[in-house]
Amino acid sequence: MIHVKSVDGGASFAVKASAGAKRNGVVGLHGDALKVAVSAPRDKGRANEALIEVIAAALGVPRKAVSLVKGESSTDKRFVVAGVEAAALRRRLAELLEGEPK
Repeated sequence: MIHVKSVDGGASFAVKASAGAKRNGVVGLHGDALKVAVSAPRDKGRANEALIEVIAAALGVPRKAVSLVKGESSTDKRFVVAGVEAAALRRRLAELLEGEPK
């Protein structure tokens, strides 16, 4: 299960990032983090920007609602989704993972 925390103005969760993948998308679970793959390389923040786009699309929120708050140069990251309560984000993440291979 993904650990989701309430933060000022939204909710945060952990992401395990995989840059340089064949395609963009939510891959599944990695420990207590959402595993997300992007085709962009880890160069000058391009992968981080791609992660924000993939996460926003997967959650159905505007791109500007998603921000990287920890792990800019690491594969272990923490993102905040503004304007979303922790319980709602937990439900949405669970829905995303229901169709993913275990």
